[in-house]
Amino acid sequence: MNIPKELKYSRDHEWVKIEGTRATIGITDFAQSQLGDVVFVELPAVGDEVAAGSGLAVIESVKAVSDIYAPLAGKVVETNELLADAPETVNQDAYGTGWIAVLEISDLPQPDALLDSEAYERLVGEGGQ
Repeated sequence: MNIPKELKYSRDHEWVKIEGTRATIGITDFAQSQLGDVVFVELPAVGDEVAAGSGLAVIESVKAVSDIYAPLAGKVVETNELLADAPETVNQDAYGTGWIAVLEISDLPQPDALLDSEAYERLVGEGGQ
């Protein structure tokens, strides 16, 4: 299981890369493997304001339709339009080109609520719940 040390993680299996006041968000390698082949990604609209824990996107796979939750509060400033034509990118490169959205973080310092890689690895080791 690939769990990059430089990222932060939510208990809902989203990864977060924080750069200044912006956060790039995607789903983890564990999440994409549990979902199976991703066939559709409903992206948020640029300009949407999201609260931490609220719905950010929806991923449809051959197994299920799953909500993706915003791990931080903020404003959507960018979405990964590549996923509209190639949703399988989430399976192929979950931590790279399979990112979902970029938020302008509204309330710093929210990142303290996120897990580091070691804590996330323990969560996955305990079954991911």
